[in-house]
Amino acid sequence: MSQPILPEGHLERRLGPWSATALNMSNMIGVGPFITLPALMATLGGPQSMLGWLAALLITLPDALVWSELGAAMPASGGTYRWLRTGFGAEKWGRLMSFLFIWQLIISGPMEIGSGIIGFAQYLDYLIPGIAENNLRTWKGAAVVLAVVGIVTLLLYRRIGHIAKLTVAVWIGVIATVGAVIVTGALKFDASRAFDFPPNAFDWSWGFMMGLFTGARIGIYDYLGYYDICYVGDEVRDPGRTIPRSVITSLLVVAVLYVGINLSIIGIVPWREFTPMPGQPEPEFAKYVASICLERAWGRPVAIGFTIMLLWTAVACLFALLLGYSRIPYAAARDGTFFGWFGKLHPKGQFPHRSLLLLAGLSAACSFLSLGLVIETLVVLRILIQFIGQIAALVLLRRHQPDMPRPYRVWLYPLPIIIATAGWLAVFWTSEEKRWYALASLGVGVLSYLAWARGTRRWPWADGTE
Repeated sequence: MSQPILPEGHLERRLGPWSATALNMSNMIGVGPFITLPALMATLGGPQSMLGWLAALLITLPDALVWSELGAAMPASGGTYRWLRTGFGAEKWGRLMSFLFIWQLIISGPMEIGSGIIGFAQYLDYLIPGIAENNLRTWKGAAVVLAVVGIVTLLLYRRIGHIAKLTVAVWIGVIATVGAVIVTGALKFDASRAFDFPPNAFDWSWGFMMGLFTGARIGIYDYLGYYDICYVGDEVRDPGRTIPRSVITSLLVVAVLYVGINLSIIGIVPWREFTPMPGQPEPEFAKYVASICLERAWGRPVAIGFTIMLLWTAVACLFALLLGYSRIPYAAARDGTFFGWFGKLHPKGQFPHRSLLLLAGLSAACSFLSLGLVIETLVVLRILIQFIGQIAALVLLRRHQPDMPRPYRVWLYPLPIIIATAGWLAVFWTSEEKRWYALASLGVGVLSYLAWARGTRRWPWADGTE
């Protein structure tokens, strides 16, 4: 049997604390809070819907501690892929788990990037009406998708040292965009408008709890990316310190920024005007509510300038996502658990160009799906293998490899992992039909692995010649 194909060259450790945190925050912020605010407000029907972001934080914060311990102990390209392989056993169950992780990544990764492209198009629609019609299934929409994917791919088609500098540059654009909204909210804020709660806003009924978990899924989507640096661990300087600091810092800072963004917008634009109501179509300007916020505060010229900055933010998010995810098929190919073709580095730039091009193409295809379907599906798809599976890997590693060097350890272990696991399971089970999509996808993934393993004589059909 052929041996794993090892890539020529090596990855350079050029990402320091600033660029690592910038990478995470660029990924997290993007256009997420600006395109999901109408849907978030609809979950509980008013400002109380912001509890969804709090619920999401209560799940993702203890989960961030898991990412920090694993990322500091095993900093390498692939992140979760490598941790699952090591934690569950490299030649047995770890093969299956790592295969399933890549399986769901091929679906959910492009969905996440595609959601950013959809958000880009929605705010471009403020400048050029008609761009975002029919889920981008028009010639104008298709042209936007191809242009955005092409630009981001070209930005990433270079050495990691150049990318580290570019990451900080796009992060500055992200902070400027968020700052514009928060400063506007501080100057024009109307508390009576922002805290216009409907009757019985906090009844804590079963319907309220279901709405809260729906809001949590939206919040989790908005927080996705706090771990992005873990996927490029081979390219991080002093990873034992840099990775935990960047993961935890970016999550906490972005959580505060999201509250500021939300309050700023609903303190200027009444939530009832842009929140979709049951049985009614979504208001047209809900697609670009942040631009409307700036327009009402300062006029259309300022709103146009803000929208251009927001489009830059969207590109920054796509840049960070595609950078992180493109390293995972590369890492799997290097280990011999994915097609060896992806294990090659670019001969001059020393980056995994083949997986970069694959994910870019799939992301373009996902951009033509509806935003709601993309968000709900990608979050639920990741829960069982990526989040819960990764927690299980941490527990197994602590049990079977207690002497492994761990520059960072989960605080108050095992309490945070119990909280995170319970939260992920609750979010998964309350996703209604989406959970069945995830289970079906997982089942197909298992069958695909078994077919691949049989053909390549891998576990459970290994013949001992590996």
